[in-house]
Amino acid sequence: MTSETPLRLMTAQELFEYRREPYQQELVDGILYEMEPPGVEHGAVAARIAGLLMRHVERSELGIVFASEVGFLLATEPDTVRAPDVSFVAADRVAQTGIPRQYWPGPPDLAVEVVSPNDRHATVEATALHWLDAGTRAVMVVQPRLRTVTVYLARDDIQILRAGETLDLGDVVPGWSPDVDGFFV
Repeated sequence: MTSETPLRLMTAQELFEYRREPYQQELVDGILYEMEPPGVEHGAVAARIAGLLMRHVERSELGIVFASEVGFLLATEPDTVRAPDVSFVAADRVAQTGIPRQYWPGPPDLAVEVVSPNDRHATVEATALHWLDAGTRAVMVVQPRLRTVTVYLARDDIQILRAGETLDLGDVVPGWSPDVDGFFV
């Protein structure tokens, strides 16, 4: 993300209509941020997590899993649209909203961020905390190089899981308890 001052703030609708390949975009407080496409390792890890989560969620009819940078409208005026690598929304919220054509209104119940080699630790942590502040119930920050998963349940409830440990998100994704090793290629 850059620190340049924008000429004007962008809206979520403008972001939805805006495309500049190959960049991925997010809107934070009306400011457009463009990121380089992630590498292959990043994509493989995100796909593994999405697959494991999707199988469990579908089998247990818990809700819906999104992959591939689906946008969540977290705030308006100025607008904020963030896009995690993998996300989950509980069935009761899907029933209330249906599947929107544009961005999901509000935060996911679970946001998963897979760290790319060029990501800065401070930026990744700030993003995780932003998800929590927006109402996301759990955030997973997955570090492929370190083979760790940092789980944020609240600003004062953060744990780091390593190889050989099992993930447990409690009632955020009931019954989902994969081994952390299964996330990595």
